Amino acid sequence: MSTNTETAPLTNASLSRRGFFMKLGILFNGFAAILLAVPIVGFLFSSITRGRGNGYLSWVRLGEVGNFPEGETRMATFRNPLVMPTDGKTVDTVCWVRRIAGDQFQVFAINCAHLGCPVRWFPQSGLFMCPCHGGAYYRDGSRASGPPERGLFEYAYKVENGVLTIDAGQLPTPGDPVASLTSEKSPCA
Repeated sequence: MSTNTETAPLTNASLSRRGFFMKLGILFNGFAAILLAVPIVGFLFSSITRGRGNGYLSWVRLGEVGNFPEGETRMATFRNPLVMPTDGKTVDTVCWVRRIAGDQFQVFAINCAHLGCPVRWFPQSGLFMCPCHGGAYYRDGSRASGPPERGLFEYAYKVENGVLTIDAGQLPTPGDPVASLTSEKSPCA
């Protein structure tokens, strides 16, 4: 009793089950890769496609020089140049402006150099105080006491035609050359 079972030889035109699922898996993986790549590429090119390619180079107007009396520190609000339609009120940023004399100013970011909490100016004591961890800064922005290791971050400024403007597109942070300490002030004044 011999059974004669003949198997047809596989040709290149026929597709095995394993080959079918392999090609199906490659197709689905390619589709998933495209779905992931589209938002990533969109994010990378978003500043160019939305016309804000040089938004970080913006100088923002704070106001007339006359609005800041000599020897006083005042709060000023400006609109962040890197605005998205969904940002709402968060684009309104605050800074402290100290007019030393004439056209000489110091413009401080409102954030504490320790963890970024908003500092407040107390004219009675002549100090900026951080409510979060007790950081204190002198009127020139140098560190007075507390956990911050350095003074307040300063914005670059310029005065043109009686108007004070700041370089607000670049946030002052420790790695930023604008925020680097000068030889005039020490980090632990």
